[in-house]
Amino acid sequence: MKQDSLLVFPCRFPIKVMGLNVSEFVPAIHSVVQQFDVQFDSSTTELRPSKAGNYMGMTIYVHATSQEHLDEIYRTLSTHPLVKIAL
Repeated sequence: MKQDSLLVFPCRFPIKVMGLNVSEFVPAIHSVVQQFDVQFDSSTTELRPSKAGNYMGMTIYVHATSQEHLDEIYRTLSTHPLVKIAL
């Protein structure tokens, strides 16, 4: 039996991404998200460097149109070489 999603689509959905704290990280993640969300607003990105400064945590907000759409964004982010984890 398939369970319905608790989310109502379309919706604005936060995704937390952790990766290496290098200059290419934020633009790379923005580029990935823009492939899936034409409404993406990079100015809403929240950044938090790790205590030691080796990693960068960021929260991005995407306009998700379906569970499948959201899953594809997560899959793509998770396989990016600069990303350690996407939640």
